Amino acid sequence: MNSFRTRLTFIMIAMIALSVGASGVFMVKTFKENHINALEDNMVREMNIIAAKMEWKSGDLSSLYSHYSEEAIELKRFTGARVTFIRNDGAVLGDSDWAASEMDNHLDRIEVKEALEQGSGRAIRASDTADQNMMYVAIPVEVVPGEAPYIIRLSMSLHEVEQSIRDLTMVLALGLIILFLIAALISYRIASSLTRPLEQITKVAKRIKSMDYQARVKVTKQDEIGELGNAINAMADSLQVQMTRIQQNENQLESVLENMINGIVMIDQNGIILLMNRRAEEVLGFSARELVGRHYAEAKQQYELSQMIQEGLKKNTHLREEITFYFPEERLLELNIVPIHSNTNGFSGVLLVLQDVSAIRRLERMRSEFVANVSHELKTPITAVKGFAETLLGGAVNDEETARSFLQIIFDESDRLNRLIGDILELSKIESRRVPLVFSPVEVDSFVTKSIQLVEAEAARKHIELTVSVEPGLYVEADEDRLRQIIMNLLSNGISYTPEGGRVSLKVEGIGDDHIRFQISDTGIGIPKKDLPRIFERFYRVDKARSRSSGGTGLGLSIVKHLVELHKGTISVNSSVGEGSTFKIELPVLQ
Repeated sequence: MNSFRTRLTFIMIAMIALSVGASGVFMVKTFKENHINALEDNMVREMNIIAAKMEWKSGDLSSLYSHYSEEAIELKRFTGARVTFIRNDGAVLGDSDWAASEMDNHLDRIEVKEALEQGSGRAIRASDTADQNMMYVAIPVEVVPGEAPYIIRLSMSLHEVEQSIRDLTMVLALGLIILFLIAALISYRIASSLTRPLEQITKVAKRIKSMDYQARVKVTKQDEIGELGNAINAMADSLQVQMTRIQQNENQLESVLENMINGIVMIDQNGIILLMNRRAEEVLGFSARELVGRHYAEAKQQYELSQMIQEGLKKNTHLREEITFYFPEERLLELNIVPIHSNTNGFSGVLLVLQDVSAIRRLERMRSEFVANVSHELKTPITAVKGFAETLLGGAVNDEETARSFLQIIFDESDRLNRLIGDILELSKIESRRVPLVFSPVEVDSFVTKSIQLVEAEAARKHIELTVSVEPGLYVEADEDRLRQIIMNLLSNGISYTPEGGRVSLKVEGIGDDHIRFQISDTGIGIPKKDLPRIFERFYRVDKARSRSSGGTGLGLSIVKHLVELHKGTISVNSSVGEGSTFKIELPVLQ
């Protein structure tokens, strides 16, 4: 009963039932009236004939009973109806069915009154004598001129009429039931034809509501429902275009947010976290699933962060501050609280931008240290040159042996200063990637042989054993000069920091099909564990006195690291104090 089709069908069936029922009642009533009117007209004609042919007698009432009763009985054989003769005073003169002497005065009967007043009278009632419904028709007859007329009355039982009406009613009811069933079926078909497109439109609307914007209404007719279907299709087309555009914008925004190097957290005016990107999750150590939809205070982070967010929500102004975070790892973050304003609601929250400035501050510190180290490294030879030059100018130049000794020191310091400046310029070019690398296939066996020959003399002076192990048939695509600079630097360092009688080894082997490993080991003084992370920094020395005495500038390992990275390789070191160090370089076979 809840569906529109069912309700429409029942409404149509009810209307048809009412119409058919009313029509049936009207037809039965009309038939009955017509039938009774026809009987009345026929009875009136028969009574007119009786009145014209009747022989009327007058006299004592008791003497008239037999005459009129015989006439009434004789006439009944022809008319088939009960015949009654009534005198003008209401006394019954004769009756075809009952003894006239025993019958009541009929002057007050309805049909008699109507006959005297209108010329004919009719009444339908239950007969007191016959005990059944009878139709009485009476007409006046002028027997004696100048006197009140007599009454001739015919009466007929309505049993046959009622039986005919009942039969007609049954036939009519059966016909109406059949008609009703046919009309109900037709109503259902009509309701289905009307509601089926509406049901389809409803299903399509529900699919569109469920964000299925591919759903369309099949329009078969260009009527009002067809226009509604076309409107739904046009709406779906518009929604699909708009949702596609919105989806593209959302995807672009999501892609931008997810790939930003800064953390983004959106917080509404009530302090509820609405959005977090992936970088914010990494920085804060919480997933978006844990925090989105919850208050920012539930993020168990540093007190300064909560205070800054609270101040930003309260003051509705841009705030900036740098805070050191210790969870999930120690890092320095630059925090920016930016108020969000919308055209409709005004202030709607703040945007927290998290930028990890640890690397920037570390680079600034390294730059500061580099300047300080460069100043210190340059100051030492310049001071020495200046001091010995002043001594010579003060008169020591006249002492030939002293002058030669001082000039030698000035020359050595100048040479060291020249190497230092050259290394600084070299490192600067490498770091700025202004060094053009010329890659070409390098046959590793011959390359290593030539490199070892360049340091054999230095190793022989310190009685250091050089050992070489190269896997045969290895090739690598590299800049041969820069690769030799890497290997020579590490071999020279190994020789410099290994005591006399020690050993320096070079081992080259392939790693799979796409990488090659250079391993340089020595039995030197080693590197403390605390210094291992910093040995590739510029001017960083483990043993400063030893480094300067060996003529090093403190930039060699930094140059090596940058050259290895330019070859898209990696460098690592393992070392123990007093046992020596091992440097491992892994390079791709093809660039």
